[in-house]
Amino acid sequence: MDRPALTALTPGQLADRFAAEGLTPAFARKFHASALRRGQWPTDDTTLSPRLIAALRQRLDLPALTAVERRVSAADGFAKHLFAAPDGAAFETVLIPLTHRPGAEKAVVCVSSQAGCAMGCAFCATGRLGLTRDLHAWEIIDQVAQLRRSSPLPVRGVVFMGMGEPLLNYDAVVQAAAVLSEPSGLAIAAKAVTLSTVGVTPGIRRLAAERRPFKLIVSLTSADPHKRRALLPAAAAYPLEDLKDALTAYHAATGRRVTLAWTLVAGFNTGEEDARQLAAWTGSLPVQVDLIDVNDTTGRFTPPGDAEREAFRDALRRHLAAPVIRRYSGGKDIDAACGMLAGRSPSPTGWPA
Repeated sequence: MDRPALTALTPGQLADRFAAEGLTPAFARKFHASALRRGQWPTDDTTLSPRLIAALRQRLDLPALTAVERRVSAADGFAKHLFAAPDGAAFETVLIPLTHRPGAEKAVVCVSSQAGCAMGCAFCATGRLGLTRDLHAWEIIDQVAQLRRSSPLPVRGVVFMGMGEPLLNYDAVVQAAAVLSEPSGLAIAAKAVTLSTVGVTPGIRRLAAERRPFKLIVSLTSADPHKRRALLPAAAAYPLEDLKDALTAYHAATGRRVTLAWTLVAGFNTGEEDARQLAAWTGSLPVQVDLIDVNDTTGRFTPPGDAEREAFRDALRRHLAAPVIRRYSGGKDIDAACGMLAGRSPSPTGWPA
């Protein structure tokens, strides 16, 4: 893209870049709000100079993703959206309704940060695609902006848990997160923006050094190095000892508890010894453990039954002095749950199986 995208800049960056043209911080916020909330230039705002608007339109772009398809789960209302970028790259985004608190209903958007993924996690449909490319900051932001404009519920959070490894696209991801949390734009609180990683330690260290205000979730799945590498090949590049050091630095810099996502695989990582290993690995590091059933479209890996899951949860409570929470992964009937996004275009006869 020859011209920078208006939607990829914060109001402060916009004002700094075009101060010589007379763009004040207040007017920059108006431009920002119009671009993100309505997806258009503020041509109907009589407080802004037509000359200034024309100058900005010459030097900035206002690109948009193409909304290809939308599917809504009949089971829980999760809505999966397929987007296409101008170069044809395809990726998926999920609108997650949270309606369990009457009077405080809201939605969270699960965004993609890459088209495809290079991490190759054994149970993940996205990982089987391989990596096409990183997404630009505006492409990440536009996923949220478009869903916000069409959502029947107010969008109050964003989770980088869609396609791709966010910390391998670090600059675009943190820029997008900064824009999304701007009060004049989509006004999503920084603490409601979650970055999820398979354990990319250089990115974690950057988050710590820069003291970014966003929440961090690390996909751990096993504290046994051999088991972890069997499911998460990236663990060979980012071994457990290095990951623990990076998370310790992150906690020291931010004071935040680290959330560890544990993908439950029946008969593999749900035993007493798995709980002991996790407790030994975390040591004094303050953590929270989120238990998420595996969703494997190939059927190779299956989630545990209720008895196995509860036995593991009890084992964690015995060995680990930390909160343990079971997370719901919805939209399974439309392949919208964790690990099921594949970013495929629909066939002429409908969405692919």
